[in-house]
Amino acid sequence: MTRKTEQASLDDAMERHREALKRQFPIPASKPRPRKSPMPAGITLLVAIALGALAWLNPAYKSERFATAIGERRAVVLADGSTLLLDSDSQVDISWRLLSRDVDLRSGQVLFDVSSAVYRPFVVSAGLAKVQVLGTLFNVRRLDNDDIRVTLARGRVEVDTTAASQTPVILMPGQQVDSIRGQLMPVAKVDAAKAMAWKDDRIVFEQTPLDEAVSLLRRYRKAPIHLGDPSLAALKVTGVFEAHNVDLLLDLLPSILPVSVARQEDGSVQIQRKPTRK
Repeated sequence: MTRKTEQASLDDAMERHREALKRQFPIPASKPRPRKSPMPAGITLLVAIALGALAWLNPAYKSERFATAIGERRAVVLADGSTLLLDSDSQVDISWRLLSRDVDLRSGQVLFDVSSAVYRPFVVSAGLAKVQVLGTLFNVRRLDNDDIRVTLARGRVEVDTTAASQTPVILMPGQQVDSIRGQLMPVAKVDAAKAMAWKDDRIVFEQTPLDEAVSLLRRYRKAPIHLGDPSLAALKVTGVFEAHNVDLLLDLLPSILPVSVARQEDGSVQIQRKPTRK
């Protein structure tokens, strides 16, 4: 018998045994898996609408408030790694939202060092102005009423106001812009380090109008400072002073400007025009 004949006989025998085994031990038929019924189109649409509404409403899921007393300075580290340095007599309200991080500067000034989060921008509102940023170092100070000043040290920010006709301003490092009565003033080039010197307990005035200087000094002194003569408002002050010693600056004012400083029994200070000699 040839090798091919032997191989054929062996294959026939194995086939007969295989068929006998199948008949004796049949394999159970597999049941088809039940198919998941697709979600009704109406429910799918409702889910999409709900998600869209959440994105549009951008609800707040957490709120925080930080404040400082007169003469106090406070550093706050937020949950996202951003750092806020609050100056004397300052207050901020923070709302953590699904699509943004919103800060309302209620008073004073704050130095913001913002961590980057592209999907959730950092927005600072102050008075009639709004500052939006993704990651940067900048300073926001409330002036009188709803006026503010924004100074940028690093990164890039967009400053806008509630005025419909106002075009937003993009600040680059070393630039500053004021929002006065809801209108953005021309962008100015400044020394950001000097503008933010308050973080090192220094106040820097560079040809600063006296009324603006007094407005800032009030935040460092518990007793009021009154500018008695409105005609003094435009006088310019220049110099570097210690933020914790406002009274020393007040004592120096008569040697810098043609004014007199009168201290009252209640601790308040009255700044008047220096009388002319006859």
